[in-house]
Parts: sequence; structure tokens; C-alpha cells
Amino acid sequence: MPSLPPLPDVAAIIIVVFLAIGLHEFAHAKFADMAGDPTPRYYGRVTLNLTKHFELLGTLMMLFTAFTGFGIGWGRPVPMDPSKMKNPRWDHFMAVIAGPFANFMQAGVYGILYRLVVLFGPQLFEFRFLHAFLVYGVTLNLALCFFNLIPLGPLDGMWILGTFMRDKTRQAWTRFNLTSGQFVFLAIVLISQANPKLDLLSQFIGPPVMTLFRFMAGPPM
Repeated sequence: MPSLPPLPDVAAIIIVVFLAIGLHEFAHAKFADMAGDPTPRYYGRVTLNLTKHFELLGTLMMLFTAFTGFGIGWGRPVPMDPSKMKNPRWDHFMAVIAGPFANFMQAGVYGILYRLVVLFGPQLFEFRFLHAFLVYGVTLNLALCFFNLIPLGPLDGMWILGTFMRDKTRQAWTRFNLTSGQFVFLAIVLISQANPKLDLLSQFIGPPVMTLFRFMAGPPM
């Protein structure tokens, strides 16, 4: 069993995960609310009280995988009713993609801060927490973004891909993913965590995360 990272890294990971998952779910709720769907507000999800957006298993998964590699996990799903939106198909698309986009934007902010420290005060990286906070801020948010774009199971990518399908195909696709597709997704997650040689998630997430890290933050110090 892998050992925990140093305490400053653990603290940085917990804060980054709290913001990454919370703002991801808030973005879903806010965009659905702006599109006219009262459902997220009815359930108290249009809030920056980020504690309302967490689901225990998904959060623990995110923390565990962040300690051992790329962080993958999920928050408490935001209830939405596309039929109550002004433009059901495309408003729902925007509300769904807002979650991964929120993580992409967070990664960009951390990346800018990282570059500013490198440029104006690289000695600040002697404080391990600051270095870990900015590095994990980029990597974990990018990992969460790309993880949620996987078009399988209950992830955002399933709904995003469904937007471009014909109605009958989309209904069958949604039915599959909310039933047997969830178990396929769970199997991939478990196999990826149990056997590094069969880690399909890292193979999918790793290359774009590292490429975008270099683009956003530059070469790691």
C-alpha cells in the first residue's frame, strides 16, 4: 500500500479537491438555473456553499487517486430537468459541459499563478505547500476535467455525446449508461486502480494533462 505524501502535499490536495469538485458541481447547477430549470435551486444546489456538492464515495476516490497518481472522482450529481429549460437540448448541453469547463478554468488560474511565482519569486517554492498547491491545482483540475469527459456511465461525457444523437438513439444511449454502463465504468475504474498495466484511465487522462500542464504552467520545477 502506497504511503501518504508529506503533510503539506496532503493539505494542498484536500484544498484543491474541495474547490475542484465543489465548483464543478456549482457550475452545473448555476447554468441549469440560468437556463430556466428550477430543479437545482429547489434542491439547494445553486450555492457557493461547496459542502452541498459532495458525495462521499466520489470524494474519497478523488483523494485516494490524487495521493497515488492522477485524481479521479466525482461530486454529488446536480438534479436537472432539461424539459424545463428554454432550449432543452442545448441548454442542457451547456449546463453539463459547464462542470468540466469550470475545472479547466481553475487549472488555468493555478497555472497563471505558478508562472507568476516562477517569474517573480521562485524562492517562494521553498515553501512546499505553495508548490504542491499550485502543481496539484493544475493537475487535479485537468484530471477531473478529462475524467468527466469520458462518455460512459454517469459521467458528464455521456450526456455531452448524447446531445449529438438522434432522439431514439440518445434515449437508448442514456438507458444503457444509467444501467449496465455504470458497471462497465466501475469495472474500468477498479481495474485501472488494481493493475497499472491495465490502467486505461491514466492512458486516457495522462497525456492531455501533462501536455496542458506544460502549456498552462510551463516545465515543472
